Amino acid sequence: MDIFGLNYLKIRSGFYGEAEQRKMQKIFVRFGILLLSLLLLVSCGQAMSSGKLKKAGLLVPDTINDQVWGTKGYKGMLKIQSHYNIDVYYKEGMNSKLVVERAVKEFNQKGVNLIFGHGNEYAEYFNEISPQYPDIHFVSFNGDAENSNTTSLNFEGYAMGFFGGMIAGHMTKSNSIGIIAAYEWQPEIEGFYEGANYENPNADVMIEYVGNWDDDKKAIDLLDKIMAKGADVIYPAGDGYNVPVIEKVKEKGHYAIGYISDQSDLGESAVLTSTIQHVDVLYEVVADMFNKGELKSGNLSFDFQDGVITLGKFSSHVDQKFIDKINAAIDEYKKTGELPNK
Repeated sequence: MDIFGLNYLKIRSGFYGEAEQRKMQKIFVRFGILLLSLLLLVSCGQAMSSGKLKKAGLLVPDTINDQVWGTKGYKGMLKIQSHYNIDVYYKEGMNSKLVVERAVKEFNQKGVNLIFGHGNEYAEYFNEISPQYPDIHFVSFNGDAENSNTTSLNFEGYAMGFFGGMIAGHMTKSNSIGIIAAYEWQPEIEGFYEGANYENPNADVMIEYVGNWDDDKKAIDLLDKIMAKGADVIYPAGDGYNVPVIEKVKEKGHYAIGYISDQSDLGESAVLTSTIQHVDVLYEVVADMFNKGELKSGNLSFDFQDGVITLGKFSSHVDQKFIDKINAAIDEYKKTGELPNK
């Protein structure tokens, strides 16, 4: 029995006199208040544990240090870690089914119950792996999620591309615009083409495909090809090669539209604006949905209305009247879902 328990028994038994009893009772009251205060302080210092999210994991095909796509995924995990005060993990170079299976097994052993596969290739892997891990929810990008514990996140890139194309159509001096796309299926490519032609019916929009997100050598070769044909506004729609492409466009004195991130820091004059996908914000949105038990399986789409797609900073070379026109068109699209050409 501790000293406080012994003294309490002495008070109850009349061991102390009346004055001493009152004194000891005051001590116990003060001690009780102090103890309650300490318990409240401890509980305030702990994150709320209610909800489904326990730990989160990230798989990236290349690296988190690419300053574009991979870095955005990593920043998303940091947001989740900070918001929920949970452990998060990541693994780089996850570019085959075998290494993904190993990573998922390790994450499962650590108690991870939400895994992000940072790319469209993970949808197929997760469809095959997920039945073995019913307590884990698997999230991928731009794929087709088939199982009850798999979800694919899809950025609605068409409108993003459309508004970028409008700016290119407005700013071209040669009436020649170039798109260096990664793949034909990218919705932003068609959107960019349509937006450029809507704003400038006289514009010739040339499209070349790299067939890869990261082949900067091929992207530069294609850039030289379309600039030789007169293109003076370039949209490098591949996160692994857009930076070197923009650097060369800047050297030639031409314009570019940034992709995925706000790339105005590459050249405030040369980068007219950027079509931004706020992947880090979407990660936090998805984590919140999962924590509340509201994350649906299947394919989910996100757009300007969800606050995860925006345009970036405008170059000072773009006139304010046209900027106002673009911003008004985006506001209208958010309200109605209709683009200016509808």
